[in-house]
Amino acid sequence: MLTSELSAPSTRRAAESSVPLVPLLDERWSPRSFDPEATISDRQLDALLEAARWAPSAANKQLRRFIVGRRGTATFDTIASSLVGFNAAWAPNASALVVAIAEVSGARAGERSWAEYDLGQAIAHLTVQAHAEGLHTHQMGGFDVDRIVGAFDLADDLLPITVTAVGVVDEADKLGEALAERERAPRTRLPLDQLVLLRD
Repeated sequence: MLTSELSAPSTRRAAESSVPLVPLLDERWSPRSFDPEATISDRQLDALLEAARWAPSAANKQLRRFIVGRRGTATFDTIASSLVGFNAAWAPNASALVVAIAEVSGARAGERSWAEYDLGQAIAHLTVQAHAEGLHTHQMGGFDVDRIVGAFDLADDLLPITVTAVGVVDEADKLGEALAERERAPRTRLPLDQLVLLRD
């Protein structure tokens, strides 16, 4: 079932694309207002992680790892405690937090130059699967990397890159005024002619 069938009109924010997109991409956006009572099931979480697992990977090296915590667990609380700035205010209401980690060094260092790129693809796949499950995601770079490394005793070749909040979108007015204003702001992207340097 697609998000368009699940979300209330006030929480839908379709893209103003130059050509039609499939609904999963057209309606995907990154909210900050999450329902603090909503939960994510084992099946849903497995589906998100399976989507990440089957994302493309250079030479099939699969140099990506994840730490996943659901709200109410010590893992979630540890991840949430690493968040900084505005992220620390809204993200703890999400149903789950996912730390995306790239293997970036070690004995096979020469084979790992694409690890972060591949990790990004994995999170993109997770994001689209989440939307298909009626969930929303918000990816964050604002977190304390050293705190995550220390708290989970990560090896030297494992670098946390992002934290993704996963949950059920809630009304913007449940956020503080500053965050609510950002939540309602129009979705924008650079036009294609600024992104595409050459097209024949």
